[in-house]
This record gives sequence, C-alpha cells and structure tokens, in this order.
Amino acid sequence: MTVAARIRREPFAYAAYGTCVCTAAYGLMKLAQALGANALADKDPLPPDLRQRLLARDPLFVTAHWIMFAVAVVGVLVALATVRPWGERVPRRILLAVTWTVGGFMVLRAFGPVGYGFVGDTLVLTGLQPPPGGHTELARELARWDLLLWSPFFLVWGLLWTATAWHLTRTGRGRGRRPA
Repeated sequence: MTVAARIRREPFAYAAYGTCVCTAAYGLMKLAQALGANALADKDPLPPDLRQRLLARDPLFVTAHWIMFAVAVVGVLVALATVRPWGERVPRRILLAVTWTVGGFMVLRAFGPVGYGFVGDTLVLTGLQPPPGGHTELARELARWDLLLWSPFFLVWGLLWTATAWHLTRTGRGRGRRPA
C-alpha cells in the first residue's frame, strides 16, 4: 500500500508525518547553527550571559547543536516508526514512552509555567515578572519572539507528538503489531 493510501486509511498518520516535518525543520536549524549560520540563534530565549556565549559560538553550544541535530534525526525515525511497516520491529512500549514524553514536554515548554512560554512571556511583557536588570529591552524582545514563534511552534510540535502517541495507543498494533 502506498503512503498516500495509508494516510487516507489512517488519517492520524498525518500527525506522524507532521511530527517528522517539525522535527526535521528543528534539526536542520540546529545543523545550520552547528555549521556556523545564525538561523534564528539571536532569537533564542536565553539569559543574557548564555545568549552571548551562544552568539560567540562557544564550543559548548556548538556541541549542543550537533547533539540536538542527532536527537532530531532520531526523532524523525521514531515518528516514522509509528506509521511505517519497518517500525513494527521497534518495541511498542518504547515508541509509546518516547512519543508521549516528548509531546508532553513540548506542550509544557509551550505554556511555560516557569520561564519562557506563553505564561512566562506574558508575565515579562506585562511587567508582572521583572526581566534581569540592565536587560529589560532584550528580555522583552526575546519574549515577543518566543510568544510569536517558539511557543506556538513547540505547541504545534508537541500536539503532533501527542496525537501520534494517542493514535499509536488507540490502534494498538493495528498493522499486525503485537500488544505491548
């Protein structure tokens, strides 16, 4: 059966493929940053001292970008394993644990009950949470970027992960998979 036919038969497969697209986009951004491109690094919501190290290409951050790129590659493979026939060889419990955990953390990051996210950004922009001394304008700019770009991206990405997990939970081993 072709991928298009499988998607028509299993509409939640769109979630897995959407997860792949978001994961690949994030991974490619991290690869570009590891190779020296700015690629939105100046919009990363970090405390001022860490932001300076990031923009100065501190070896710790370059290494972190390479690691995040590798994690993104694994993420693409995990998402694909939930809908592709070769994924039947991956233990279902591992797929469920990874998809639910990653989805939950991303949704939590998007809302940001502590730090950045919809809540944290709103607190900074309304003045209810004071930004670090001497960095008020930078904190507000980064909060705006996070509120308009990063938090919605992490929310959509997290919801795609959780929809993928939910579909995998609901279907069991719908393609002939053994129960967990």
